[in-house]
Amino acid sequence: MTRPIQDLDRLLATLSPTRQPGTWVYCSVPFERDVSGLRPVVTVREAEGLTLVLAEHHVVQAGLSVLFRAAWITLTVHSDLQAVGLTAAVASALTAVGVSCNVVAGAHHDHLFVPEGMADRAMAALRDLQEASAAR
Repeated sequence: MTRPIQDLDRLLATLSPTRQPGTWVYCSVPFERDVSGLRPVVTVREAEGLTLVLAEHHVVQAGLSVLFRAAWITLTVHSDLQAVGLTAAVASALTAVGVSCNVVAGAHHDHLFVPEGMADRAMAALRDLQEASAAR
């Protein structure tokens, strides 16, 4: 296991974005809904209910309403949870090419959920950010 990286320049130079296969969707369910069979990759408890991010086919099978269809991109660099500036740098690079982004931080990596139809544009912007950072 690698050690988490806190230095922003090093993080950006080694982002290594990787697109996860499939289409991922956001949906919201009431707290009392049994979600054990849905296999969400992200859950967020909010006052209004439970937000889930899961594979689209699970949502279709469960008959849930889709709020947002996304591509899932993982920044495979081992980012430190206390690193400063990574999310801002990534958001700026994606903003510059007109791509919205929803970020989820895991213990080892950051995960980006971008509009499905803009995944290629997002990947190109992230690779450009990495290359420009590595060249410094």
